[in-house]
Amino acid sequence: MGGIEDLRPGACISVELPDGSELAVYNVNGEYYATENFCPHRGARLTEGALCGHVIECGLHGWQFDVRSGECLTVPDRIRTYRVRVEEGLVKVEIVSQDYQDLRPDFHD
Repeated sequence: MGGIEDLRPGACISVELPDGSELAVYNVNGEYYATENFCPHRGARLTEGALCGHVIECGLHGWQFDVRSGECLTVPDRIRTYRVRVEEGLVKVEIVSQDYQDLRPDFHD
């Protein structure tokens, strides 16, 4: 994905995968998390929202998600999360083949 110097504390970035889907990667005080990048409500990119602690807020309608668990704090819903590790200064996101197939957005009201 990239080096830890590319993602300062309190920031999030979008990472595009080969099939065009996206992940959001977050730095929360030196702890790294990854989720799918699209809000299940209307498909807005979560990286265009606001990160406050462990909560990312969708910039479109304000749905909030805990980046650790993917749990939606606004309505009973969730986003997919991914395991992240740092090795030799590089942030690495673990994606298993089934996760990769399920990344295509499925939006709903």
